Amino acid sequence: MPQGRVASLPMDKASATTTPDFGELEQHRAELTAYCYRMLGSPFDAEDAVQDTLVRAWRALDRFEERSSLRSWLYRIATNVCLDMLKSPQGRARPMDLGPAQAPIEENLHTEPEATWLEPLPDPADAAVAKDTIRLAFVAALQHLPPRQRATLILCEVLRWQATEVAELLQTSVASVNSALQRARAKIESTDAKTADLSEVDRGLLERYVKAFEAYDIDALTSLIREDAIQSMPPFDMWLQGRDDIFAWWWGPGIGCKGSRVIPTVSANGQPAFGQYKIDPDGGYTPWALQVLDIQDGKIKELTFFLSTERLFPLFGLPMHLDA
Repeated sequence: MPQGRVASLPMDKASATTTPDFGELEQHRAELTAYCYRMLGSPFDAEDAVQDTLVRAWRALDRFEERSSLRSWLYRIATNVCLDMLKSPQGRARPMDLGPAQAPIEENLHTEPEATWLEPLPDPADAAVAKDTIRLAFVAALQHLPPRQRATLILCEVLRWQATEVAELLQTSVASVNSALQRARAKIESTDAKTADLSEVDRGLLERYVKAFEAYDIDALTSLIREDAIQSMPPFDMWLQGRDDIFAWWWGPGIGCKGSRVIPTVSANGQPAFGQYKIDPDGGYTPWALQVLDIQDGKIKELTFFLSTERLFPLFGLPMHLDA
């Protein structure tokens, strides 16, 4: 019997199928998770979609006739699962999608009950998953595409499938695939979805950022953050444009962040990520935000403070409390 989450699969099917069969399905989990994340914009939704995909495949193994590869068959199931999940009209967004930048005052800090926010993904362990194709900016741009157009772009441009393969998977014509791909490319190219490769980031810059943020050293932070940088704090809809406004917030309504601890964690979406902990009045430090940085030309051009720490800190292996 396979271990882990697989144990929840039906016993009658498990007894009828040998472990290597499920092992063949399971070995595609990492790349399917990255694919479903691009489609859905949430690591939690992606995990549910992949689990549903594997369960459906497990139950249908006796009907798999090998007319296509096992990988293609799994992607077809995963695509259908994602398309079903995307029937809701509410897509995932970033604060920048909802309106212009606002002044750094507390009165502008609002939540949007109807908004469903884009969430970060810990970098997949699968080396075959290209990090630049899970960047926050790229995944955010994908969310603006209609679901089938989104699947077409990911399959063709990211996974390098042939148009004939995608047409078969989506049960449409090659001409329709090429048309959808052309429209999707135009939409993506109109967005700023490119960032530096994390491997090219000056590691010293990240160390200096942690030291400067913990010290709340404005001079050091000024040298690290671009003048035109932006900051957002989901689930709040307010976002800030420009280093001056960011600092006005940090030294104004956000002054409670002074004295924080900042702990490096696994990369998020191919970008540097840190757990930020604010001083706990009862002692030690309490979670405040998962910080994800976007680096360009040797400086920080975007800071995203994801405040849903109860969901995200366990996902990124971060403790829920730090001792003093």
